[in-house]
Amino acid sequence: MKPIGIIANPASGKDIRRMVAYGSVFDNHEKVNIVRRVILGLDAMGVEEVFFMPDYFRIGPRAMEDLAVSLKTHFLDIPLEGTQNDSTLAAKRLRDLDVACIITLGGDGTNRAVAKACGDVPLLPISTGTNNVFPFMVESTMAGMAAGFMASKETPLNACTRKTPRLVVSDPSGPRDIALVDAVVSKQGFLGSRALWEVSRLDEIWLTRAEPANIGFSSIGGLLSPLEPDSMKGVHIRIGPGGKTVKAPIAPGLVKDVPVKCCRTIMPEEESIISHTPSVLALDGEREHLIAKGSHWTITLELNGPRVVDISQTLKMAARESVFVME
Repeated sequence: MKPIGIIANPASGKDIRRMVAYGSVFDNHEKVNIVRRVILGLDAMGVEEVFFMPDYFRIGPRAMEDLAVSLKTHFLDIPLEGTQNDSTLAAKRLRDLDVACIITLGGDGTNRAVAKACGDVPLLPISTGTNNVFPFMVESTMAGMAAGFMASKETPLNACTRKTPRLVVSDPSGPRDIALVDAVVSKQGFLGSRALWEVSRLDEIWLTRAEPANIGFSSIGGLLSPLEPDSMKGVHIRIGPGGKTVKAPIAPGLVKDVPVKCCRTIMPEEESIISHTPSVLALDGEREHLIAKGSHWTITLELNGPRVVDISQTLKMAARESVFVME
């Protein structure tokens, strides 16, 4: 039986959008409870080992306090920076340990950091962030049980996981970064706070997901040019006057009228040039890169993003195999 990895981001669900919008605060005590329920689900399925990313709040150790389970827990020996690099390094270590899947607690940004290094190890993302297009709103007990089934069976990955698309950011030196949901160009010339919410400064948006029920900048595409989640296409939007106006929830409780100059569907491997420089590039809701005046940066939609566990399909498969039936 393979082990399971858990990456719980103590900083998710706490950024400035609690001040400029109405995002819920995901208290770390609640994350402890979520992880506790995950562990109980894993233990019920017979999982023997779990590896935790360490963190400054000690979510893993707190979750295990007074918990009567038979599985063993280990904590990765990695240097902590208190940044997204912790999640990326933890994902690499968990990939090297050949875990059955990595359960993440966070939002789009947390999963982006994990996806940089997880390789083909499936992710099971539990939503505890601000913009939660990529992760699931799911009862964590069931998430643990689904992950436990994956650990206990030699199930082909294609049977209970799906590949997701990603946006690859490149400059003349080659690939620089990725986004799982959105890449947004702001005409603002400095990073400032990491979160992005000022519509007046937006210039371009690239999306891997465009569903009407999404929150964040992905909602603009979903309300203007919706795509099915498995369409294997993307959306490119230019912001500005001369076209349509979309009423979109760009952050929790923050509904704005967004002027859209044009909107088009993009195809896999199609490369687009970031036209406005100097600018700031935000990936999955957070400012990440300053683009100097005259720089040649591109965005490309690729289909080789991280694998994601289909929780419903996985539990259906387990039920068909009578995993939950006692003779």
